Amino acid sequence: MANNGDYQEPDWTKNRGDRLNAPAILLFIIIGALSTYAYIIMQQIWLTVILGITAILVAWSLKVAREWDRVVVLRLGKFRRMAGPGLFFIIPIIDEAPIWIDMRIRTTFFAAEKTLTRDNVPVNVDAVMFWVVDDPMKAALEVEQYQKAVFWAAQTTLRDMIGKTELYAMLAGREHIDEELKVMIDARTHSWGVSVRSVEIRDVMIPDELQDAMSREAQAERERRARVILGTAELEIADKFAQAATRYHNNPEAFSLRAMNILYEGIKEKASLVIVPSNMVHSLNPGSILGYVSKMEDKESGD
Repeated sequence: MANNGDYQEPDWTKNRGDRLNAPAILLFIIIGALSTYAYIIMQQIWLTVILGITAILVAWSLKVAREWDRVVVLRLGKFRRMAGPGLFFIIPIIDEAPIWIDMRIRTTFFAAEKTLTRDNVPVNVDAVMFWVVDDPMKAALEVEQYQKAVFWAAQTTLRDMIGKTELYAMLAGREHIDEELKVMIDARTHSWGVSVRSVEIRDVMIPDELQDAMSREAQAERERRARVILGTAELEIADKFAQAATRYHNNPEAFSLRAMNILYEGIKEKASLVIVPSNMVHSLNPGSILGYVSKMEDKESGD
């Protein structure tokens, strides 16, 4: 099995119904008390024997099935009826109730260890199956130990599915695989009166060296995407700069204002002294720009 500490082999002996029940015990005690009274007080040995035998037969014949139990009743080895839930009787010696079927939804854990995928990768897979007995008569009469049969059917189906599936598809498409497993297992168990409600893969374990390789591959893929995004951003920035250059070429005043704004942004955070070459100051033409701005302000104030 895969390395999961909580996985346990199913207990095939559970819910067999070989237990005493309260009504039978109560009747046995009452008839036993009457038998004791008949022996001690009335000194009637024959009545004591009859009451004792009656107590044994009543305790044997009286059965109680729980709400979720269905009981197979055999008469002289042949199927007679399905009993339960509640109180029911069987004929001692002639009848027997050997099989008690639990009608609740059950969970079965199963696994496939070191099974090769379609691309020859050994994996350990753990899964859980939810199933229920729909037809208790088929489950009791058509297959021996139906719980064990369901378990092995699920495990062999899981191995078959792994062998037909590539590792990437198994890791990325678990929901699809779960549905396929449910359909395939249900097709095997339907004739046994068992219906599979759902199958869920819990864990897929791959070799450590393959995990390292996949991690490096994923890291390389992320770096490639980051570089592609950065290159795309550089192209967009270059296009915007080209458009800005065209605008500034046709409007020298705007270019000068932009240059002055760059200088201002560089020194506004901290008081500092910036030495600007004279040719750069001439190219900015601050006098003309300031005169132009002043003229525009005077015009606006005059209006």
